Amino acid sequence: MGRIVVGVDGSEQSIKALRWAVRQAELTGDSVEAVNSWEYPATSWASMMPGLPEDFDPQAVATVALNEALEEALGAEGAADVEKVVVIGNAAQSLLERAKGANLLVVGARGYSGFKATLLGSVSLHVTQHARCPVTVVHE
Repeated sequence: MGRIVVGVDGSEQSIKALRWAVRQAELTGDSVEAVNSWEYPATSWASMMPGLPEDFDPQAVATVALNEALEEALGAEGAADVEKVVVIGNAAQSLLERAKGANLLVVGARGYSGFKATLLGSVSLHVTQHARCPVTVVHE
């Protein structure tokens, strides 16, 4: 048995990628690892934002978002079968790191930050060019 890594940011495309990855895992017997990453905004953007509350925990927010996306896509029982990973860092780099040794990396064509007119978003383009395992990009 191997491992399928899937990027899940809560976007409709990532939910489709998650469902695709789970169906593929059922065929291959692989486990599924759902990855959500987050990072602090760049300093130039941060200077324009009002201060964050002291108790703001972006790791917890990302974890809740991942859990909600999994339950929306797979139901509570299906979500329980998926390994959940939340990391700090650039989405593409985080996925590449987590996909080391995986049988497959699955991403949606575009996440929340993608321009609607593009065929591939920046994350999916980057991972298809740099992953050391096969990559599946799930389109609409």
